Amino acid sequence: MFVQYILNIMNEASEQTGSLTEIEREVIAIFLRMADMLNLPRSVGEIYGVLFISSTPLCLDDCHIRLNISKGSTSQGLKILRSFGAIRTVYIPGDRKDYYVAETSLRKMASGFASEQIQPHVASGKDRVARIRELMDAYESDGKGELAEKIDLLENWQRKAGKTLPLILKLIGS
Repeated sequence: MFVQYILNIMNEASEQTGSLTEIEREVIAIFLRMADMLNLPRSVGEIYGVLFISSTPLCLDDCHIRLNISKGSTSQGLKILRSFGAIRTVYIPGDRKDYYVAETSLRKMASGFASEQIQPHVASGKDRVARIRELMDAYESDGKGELAEKIDLLENWQRKAGKTLPLILKLIGS
């Protein structure tokens, strides 16, 4: 019985692999390019694209099979998309798997991306500039004045980023 179950799963998988329509492939290509622009893994764009164009919620296995990517890449891509708020989990009665749908609010996605990717870098940048300032105080060189000006510039940029990012997040509805 278990062997038959596995054979059924394998047959379903082989039937569904590569079953993307031309429209689905084109939509996925759009999100693939976006993921590339944002320096995100390819799987993130593929998964978001297939969820975006799907008329029904998909689980990890559905995404893995439809896109013909590894379960590891699928799992990691779903994790990244969840952390950005680009997808959400939906309940399917009688099924224990997590099913996902694409978030279609650009505001929510931009806010999630900014919170997860940009804000931590701004926060760590402040600590780095402080550390550079400490290192500069112990620095002995003729070019110390020029170095101090550049560190002042970095500090100014950091301060502006620290003030601007919360405003941007507020504007996009964070």
